[in-house]
Amino acid sequence: MHDRLRQRRSRRNEVSIRSGQVEFVKVNTDAWKWRDVYRWLLGLRWPQFAAFVGSLYVGLNLLFAVFYSLQQNSIAGRTTHWFLDCFFFSVQTLATVGYGHMYPQTLYGHIVSTVEIMTGVFLLAVMTGLIFVRFSRPIARVVFSRSMVIAPLNGKPTLMVRIGNENHHSMVEAKFRIMFSRDQQLAEGGDFRYFYDLKLHFDQLTVFPAALTLRHEIDEKSPLFGATIESLETERALFFVSVVGIDPIIAAEVQTQRDYTWREIQFGHRFVEIYKEEGKRRRLTVDYGRLHDTEPALAGANFTAGGAEQSERT
Repeated sequence: MHDRLRQRRSRRNEVSIRSGQVEFVKVNTDAWKWRDVYRWLLGLRWPQFAAFVGSLYVGLNLLFAVFYSLQQNSIAGRTTHWFLDCFFFSVQTLATVGYGHMYPQTLYGHIVSTVEIMTGVFLLAVMTGLIFVRFSRPIARVVFSRSMVIAPLNGKPTLMVRIGNENHHSMVEAKFRIMFSRDQQLAEGGDFRYFYDLKLHFDQLTVFPAALTLRHEIDEKSPLFGATIESLETERALFFVSVVGIDPIIAAEVQTQRDYTWREIQFGHRFVEIYKEEGKRRRLTVDYGRLHDTEPALAGANFTAGGAEQSERT
């Protein structure tokens, strides 16, 4: 009996968090706090937020309409549709409009309308603050390539991922990071999840105006040395790519990230060229429509991360 109650309690305390393509379910955690509602509201998408606000608005008006309808003479100027009159009077009162056609005429009606006006003022302030925060919250607007590639670069196997700045202005003081995660067998039995920071050719730029490719050279010191698509699948490999920078328009730090599984790694492919130089004024055209496109590095062959050839998987 005690175990059943504990299991039910743990189910009620389940918290689901999605990090990229992986979902974490936390059990036996503390219950929600009131301040968690604020973060939950900020995390909703705009259609979800609009639906929540609309449902809350209609629900509050229906609630106060019920309160007004409990006393038949609480509102003056009513028609034959008593409950509808109560509902629309509640709409006017909650918004502090007050057309004057209907008004509270009893002590009970004045008490309910006073409570509703206070609720409306508080709700308007809260919703105004939430909408302002949602509009003013900085967004990185960085696009990541749909896949990562491993191909020779300057004669050495290299892991590459392409990213692009979609803002209409440069990002400044940009920092880049790729983390590699995999399961490894322990001497005592079982496996353990290891995390590695991959060394990049460059990990920060003063100015990040358009698109670029992050590169990690796979040498003997790299945790990817000798890796194949089969070994990455067995180790349940994950790659996490993050970008942190400053938006100079609002002088605020922005951050975004994306994760890749072993299924999104293309051996023996490289990204196609997306830059084109025009004229003598160093005008560079960047084709974002081809940012995700790849091409075979060598026809009919792939490479392991250690440089040896392997047959191409279909």
